Parts: sequence; structure tokens; C-alpha cells
Amino acid sequence: MNVAVLQFPGTNCEYDTKYAFEMLGCDVTIVWHKDIKLPENIDLLVIPGGFSYGDYLRSGAIARFANIMNSVQEYAANGGKILGICNGFQILLEAGLLPGAMKRNDSLHFISKFNHLKVVNNDNIFLSKLKKDDVVNIPVAHHDGNYYIDAAGLKELEQNGQILLKYCDESGKTTNLNGSVSNIAGICNKEKNIFGLMPHPERAMEDVLGCSDGLAMLKGFLK
Repeated sequence: MNVAVLQFPGTNCEYDTKYAFEMLGCDVTIVWHKDIKLPENIDLLVIPGGFSYGDYLRSGAIARFANIMNSVQEYAANGGKILGICNGFQILLEAGLLPGAMKRNDSLHFISKFNHLKVVNNDNIFLSKLKKDDVVNIPVAHHDGNYYIDAAGLKELEQNGQILLKYCDESGKTTNLNGSVSNIAGICNKEKNIFGLMPHPERAMEDVLGCSDGLAMLKGFLK
């Protein structure tokens, strides 16, 4: 399986992401933001976490205009699979590839810790190795992870099964981590080929690092 990982100035999770997918036996290529074309014959595009362009405007807002994003839009329109993690999720929102927007955490503080997530919908390739209502423990690290969408948009997400993950406690009871509408931690598009989440599954691949729950999440993409 061939995976491409985007790299912007300020990205800091590209090598963690590369390592995670190489653990799963994938061939991984890192793609610089000034490139104008994605590699041929990729099976998955990952936009990793970090602080693209220093988050000097809204998080992900400048990256949305990078050279490579025209090719990303084309890849998405042709049904290509895309995973956006943390800042990558923010970029997908700014690019209009996923609905909604990100605001500053309601605490106004950066949050960095392991946090439990509840699987809301596994009817998609990303979470296909997990069961509905499964609880996983995945690191979060964000300052602008407060997901917002209006009432009409939220209803549409619910009706289409686009809400993938919600923040919860160890028992699966949903909790409010950062102010996100309906405690949302991850969503997908209607066609279920574009996925975004704030937590970092690539940081939860080995027990020595605290947890390996990220394995089951990323394995869903394997052919």
C-alpha cells in the first residue's frame, strides 16, 4: 500500500506518521508543500499534525493555499482517501473538504494528554477494524480543537453517519474536552473517503509509548 504524507513549514508529525504506516508495511513518501502534484498510484494521503505556517492566521488557513492543495482537491474529487490528523483536520476544514470549523479550546489552554474516544460510526474504511461504541485511548495535543458546526450542519452529520468519534471517559460516557459541538473528535465527508480527527493515532502505535490503540484505527486503511 502506497501512502503520501504532506509536509508544510511547521508540520511536526510527518515522521511519526511515516513511521506508523511503515510499521503497517506501507511504502510512505513525504510530499513537500511546494510540489504541484501528488505521487502517482497512492492509496492514501495523510495530512499530519503540527503548526502549518506557524498557525499565524487561523490554524490551517494558510496551508489551504499551498501549491500542493490543488492536487489534493483533485485527488479528493476523484474519490481518493484522505486522512487529516490534528492540524491536518484543520487544513481539511479550511479547504472545504470537510464541513465545520475549528475554534480555540474553550479553556483557552493547549491540551496535551491521553484521552479516551468513543467510536460512534464504524461504517467506513477508517474505523472498520473497530466496533461501534468501542473506546480507545489516544493522545491529543491541540490549542484550536474546539470543533464547531451549526445546528443544521450537525443534524446532517448525524443523519449521514459522518460523526466518527466523540471524546469520552474510560467507561464510554461522552465528555467535553475542549468545547466541541456534541463532543465531536472526528468526522468524515458524505462519501466517506475523507476523514479528519483531532487526536493522534500515529502516537499510539506501541505500548512502550503508553498505548497501541492507534494500530486498530490506522489498520482500517490497509488493503
